[in-house]
Amino acid sequence: MCVAYPGRGIGLKRYVIAVTGVSGAAYGLRLVEQLLEVGEVTLIFTKTGAEVTAYELGLVVPAEGAKEAVLRYLELPADLPLRVAAEDDLFDAVASGSSRFDAVVVAPASMGFIGSLASGLASGLAERTADVALKERRTLVVVPRETPLNLIHLRNLTTLAEAGAVVAPAMPAFYQRPTSVDDMVNFVVGKVLDLLAVEHELYPRWRS
Repeated sequence: MCVAYPGRGIGLKRYVIAVTGVSGAAYGLRLVEQLLEVGEVTLIFTKTGAEVTAYELGLVVPAEGAKEAVLRYLELPADLPLRVAAEDDLFDAVASGSSRFDAVVVAPASMGFIGSLASGLASGLAERTADVALKERRTLVVVPRETPLNLIHLRNLTTLAEAGAVVAPAMPAFYQRPTSVDDMVNFVVGKVLDLLAVEHELYPRWRS
């Protein structure tokens, strides 16, 4: 469970989570669950991201009632500040640099998405919002979930890191002795929350 900052409800932070078409949709959904405890969340599924989410998690995201479907899946109250934005809606507020959001997390981030972002294409809302984060010098975290990585992958990730993104690969640790898939998901999500300066209790920290 996330530990909310003092004064929760006053000046809530705004986060954008993008789920792209690669295995690991659970990372993005767990992030949404955690960040809704401390802020407002805009969630974007790429077309393939929605398909992978349905396949891996059984969560079908409808064109109408997407917010309700996601919150039901997460077993969260219907009145939480979640928005599910359409990937093809480049008129959405988060597509503009004037939109006030604090951070974008792409989790999981496919190599196709990373390559497109590294090339500055911004062809859909998820790519455009990540591009906005880079140009506005806001926090962008990409969580690649691919192995092995070829030289093109590595160069694209280097390009994003040089442009200001934080690359946080989905590499669970084992010193906390995970006993379930949830434990391994929680470790990766917890590392992302650390990057966003959000307190959490998703895994025990190392104590010397």
